[in-house]
Amino acid sequence: MSDIIQLLPDAVANQIAAGEVVQRPASAVKELVENAIDAGAGKIQLIIKDAGKSLIQVIDDGCGMSLTDARMCFERHATSKIRKAEDLFAIRTMGFRGEAMASIAAIAQVELKTRRHEDELGTCIFIEGSEVISQEACSANTGTSISIKNLFYNTPARRNFLKSNPVEMRHIIDEFQRVALANPQIFFTLHHDGQEVYHLPGAALKQRIVHLFGNNYNQRLVPVEEDTSIINLRGFVGKPEFARKTRGEQFFFVNYRYIRDSYLNHAVLTAFEELLPDDCYPFYVLFIDIDPSKIDINVHPTKTEIKYQDEKSIYAIIRSAVKRSLGRYNITPSLDFDQENSIEHLITPKPFEDIIAPTISFNPDFNPFASEKKTPREQHPFLRDSGDYRSAPVPNNWDTLYEISKKEENLQQQMHEEKSIAVDEQEVSKPSERQLFQIHNRFILSQIKSGFMLIGQQAAHERILYERFLQQLQNHSGVSQQSLFPQSVTLNGSDFELLRELLPDIKALGFDIREFGKNTVVVDGIPADLNNVGEHELLEHLLEGFKNNMAILKVDKRDNLARSLARNAAIKTGTKLSLEEMNQLIDQLFACQSPNQALNGKPVISTFTLAELMERFEK
Repeated sequence: MSDIIQLLPDAVANQIAAGEVVQRPASAVKELVENAIDAGAGKIQLIIKDAGKSLIQVIDDGCGMSLTDARMCFERHATSKIRKAEDLFAIRTMGFRGEAMASIAAIAQVELKTRRHEDELGTCIFIEGSEVISQEACSANTGTSISIKNLFYNTPARRNFLKSNPVEMRHIIDEFQRVALANPQIFFTLHHDGQEVYHLPGAALKQRIVHLFGNNYNQRLVPVEEDTSIINLRGFVGKPEFARKTRGEQFFFVNYRYIRDSYLNHAVLTAFEELLPDDCYPFYVLFIDIDPSKIDINVHPTKTEIKYQDEKSIYAIIRSAVKRSLGRYNITPSLDFDQENSIEHLITPKPFEDIIAPTISFNPDFNPFASEKKTPREQHPFLRDSGDYRSAPVPNNWDTLYEISKKEENLQQQMHEEKSIAVDEQEVSKPSERQLFQIHNRFILSQIKSGFMLIGQQAAHERILYERFLQQLQNHSGVSQQSLFPQSVTLNGSDFELLRELLPDIKALGFDIREFGKNTVVVDGIPADLNNVGEHELLEHLLEGFKNNMAILKVDKRDNLARSLARNAAIKTGTKLSLEEMNQLIDQLFACQSPNQALNGKPVISTFTLAELMERFEK
């Protein structure tokens, strides 16, 4: 029998490695930008076309490469970052594996132009599917320019698995934001399909956060800084009142490398205990500086997971530092016993000469028995307007009072005899016959034949709006209420791309929105049912809810959009409703296909029978 084990060709091995290193265009962006940072670049330009499917180009002004290095960088396990195994525990560069460039060259058409400062001419290399097509000297600027064209052109299965352009662009923006946050001193620009998305000059960390996420973040940030023998911690956390329901704005950097760590994230959330609801997550950008010998970053090809020698101590430091910063900047209640109005200051006796005796004014001629005695009519609040209380008018319906009392008694008797507990349309009386009460501005109580039912007003309205919005999305029948003064809304880059992806369906709901420059849209109209909500707040909450549902629920885009808009547009717990509004809510609820199922799967209606009530009072 012949031998069956053979060595794979380099091109095939590189394509296999590319499956781990380059999962989508955003992965290639991350690797190329990190290489530019390692090259000492002060300015990095990122140019994207067709969400990275047609072109990804990174231009930097770093150190550049020699002719030999330019050719060697496309070989597997070729790197300038380490020389021996011990160097893995002293890494402070972004890359070190030597797999990224070889993997990218195996699945794309790559053009590299590079020149060192001391060289007169640069080097131009063109590679297609791991095969070097050409290599020659060329005129080039100092630094390196790498263009990746037609990503996954030779692996059509991988290319078919890519999402739509807005989705892939959002992933690219996410990677770009992480790298830009980690290196605020570097000038970054991002262009997509000829339009500038980001223009980020070198600045301090706080300015970089504001440039990335918007000017409104300038007042939301609380600085965090802590130096210990284990780690040095610095960065910013967001104020609790600006927390969101999604996890998208939490950033941890270890030695300027972005990482994902649920354990350390829990440390930050614990510091916000009793300041945030359970379903809200604060904004934070935190940098951990630690001795590289005390961590292991060679855990995953994406290098976003790290192992620590003393994980519990790092957890405690982060938790205490964040909590101290929140207290120091008056985010949490604190006691200051050094203030002038402290308890000791209040109880310190004053000098005798500084004490002012109280003065009392009185009328010496006052006689409490001289006033006239009030008649019963003057004492009764409802009888003061007439002359003689004995001639008070008799109610016009005095002869029907007994009949009303008798009817109530008969009604109570009828309710005792009812045994059914099911709530159907026959049990729900007509609006003119209903007896409705609002309890704590939270529940609506309605009497039915078998007893009574409690309806959660917010859950009921969410169900009504959800089914209405779903129908509008299917029929494109949303009605728009035009604004007298159109409002411009500026979003961060990721949310703007998400809005562009959802724009056709959002317009079907009744939104009248048009793009207006960089990350900005103009809202000319909103759905007619939502004319009491601000445009900016409505869009932000709509996108936030959509992202939250996308992370938790496995539903299609339209269902997700209808859920998000229904939850944000529904009347909230604590809203007082009139009798007419309660009747209208009940009518619309029982016209729904699933009136008793809330959007979170819990019941909207709870029924209580007379038998259950009688049991409670007969015990």
